[in-house]
Amino acid sequence: MPNVDRETLRQELLDLFEAGFDIPLPEARFTELALRVFAYQFAHNPPYAAYCRRRGVIPDRLADWRDIPAVPTAAFKEVALVAGDPATARAIFRTSGTTRGPERRGQHYVLDPALYHASLVPTFEALVLPDGVRPPMLSLIPSPADAPDSSLSHMVGVLAQRLGGPDSAWFAGQGGFERARLTTILRTHEREARPVCVLGTSIAFADWLEELRAGEERFRLPLGSRIMDTGGYKGSGREVAADDVQAALTELLGIPESHQINEYGMTELFSQYYDARLRDRVRGVTGEPRRKVGAPWLRALVVDPESLAPVPPGQTGILRHVDLANLDSVLAVQTEDLGREVPGGFELLGRTPGAPPRGCSLAADQFLAAARELQV
Repeated sequence: MPNVDRETLRQELLDLFEAGFDIPLPEARFTELALRVFAYQFAHNPPYAAYCRRRGVIPDRLADWRDIPAVPTAAFKEVALVAGDPATARAIFRTSGTTRGPERRGQHYVLDPALYHASLVPTFEALVLPDGVRPPMLSLIPSPADAPDSSLSHMVGVLAQRLGGPDSAWFAGQGGFERARLTTILRTHEREARPVCVLGTSIAFADWLEELRAGEERFRLPLGSRIMDTGGYKGSGREVAADDVQAALTELLGIPESHQINEYGMTELFSQYYDARLRDRVRGVTGEPRRKVGAPWLRALVVDPESLAPVPPGQTGILRHVDLANLDSVLAVQTEDLGREVPGGFELLGRTPGAPPRGCSLAADQFLAAARELQV
């Protein structure tokens, strides 16, 4: 098994991330980095190594990043998936609950926040701020102080500090949603024609838009304003059509669809995907399908729900992600999210209904069996 020096690999990854979103990462280079990250994790993450051995996969036998064993998201609820000492974690991000009943929350141990920050900032800049503006970020997501174990709150805190204007502010927390204060600030920006970036979860936007409609209140936010919507209604016990929310954002806030950017991320990944439409518009790109795109160091595969083998482009399956920023945990993560590959990215189709797909269930069983072996 190859011996991988973490500090050398970490610096290569930081250099890659800091070079920016637009620097191409050739397939051969991505494969080489992914296999080295896998070898490092195999050597230093015992639960993951046990899972890989149970599947008959070791670093010496791999030649393609697509063959790196992916851990189901449920595995993060069972053990500390850390390539290192969990006690040295600078933070622990925890997943939200679901409507399927009480259950343990997944945990992602953060040994090195610098990797996370170096990955998220250029991606957000390229896809949410591609026109170079630096509007204040007005967050409907709790602040890091109010939600210290939320990866989303941490993400927005970093982005507001590094990319937001000086008037960035938070409007949700332990005291609830400060709607009146948000209204006052938005009216000020309307009068002064200063654009803003409003960030929130889908459910937060849906609730706020309902209140605006009930109160017959609306805004016409300045040209260049935009929405970053994290998407999804997991754990909310309700379903709201994305098209309805988009139409309401235009009607009640004055934000055109081109400036509504949906983010797709998860606690188990240090990198994120976003809609490409605003970036396409700024770059004068037309005719491209609506799609999610990520940084060159993040790759998505659409796999069969039964076999977990890759499916042809255009065919619906479940999404697997390989994220080089996950150096200190697990770089390959298998989700239950439905999607299909389209030119230049993928289309997100929501969550699989009901029980987990058979392939995910089998992978989870294999992981639990491997974890039990370590405890014997």
